Amino acid sequence: DVQLVESGGGSVQAGGSLSLSCRESGYTYSIGCMAWFRQAPGKEREGVAGIYRGGVVTYLSDSMKGRFTISQDNAKNTVYLQLNSLKPEDTAMYYCAADHPVGYCSSEVKEYSYWAQGTQVTVS
Repeated sequence: DVQLVESGGGSVQAGGSLSLSCRESGYTYSIGCMAWFRQAPGKEREGVAGIYRGGVVTYLSDSMKGRFTISQDNAKNTVYLQLNSLKPEDTAMYYCAADHPVGYCSSEVKEYSYWAQGTQVTVS
């Protein structure tokens, strides 16, 4: 099995930055894509960005591209999401997710088999 543990998040003023981390453990060789999703109150969960084995990055939402950056440290089995120029509408629970190898990072929630516990990001 695969376990995902998030850290980071918190509260920040508009224009500020936050950094999220997601450490994977377990059968990590079975993972193809590591991705970040977010879910605001009353809204559906939406994809933010994914990084596939080998380092191929896919931004799953054009609205966040350019402000959010996904990266990974393979030695630490950790994926990061740097959030810059935050806006109040970025307020949401942010989730790290992992998928089995399918060749790309999907934007579909249902494609992901493993999920972290979520971390709250609040922008005021």
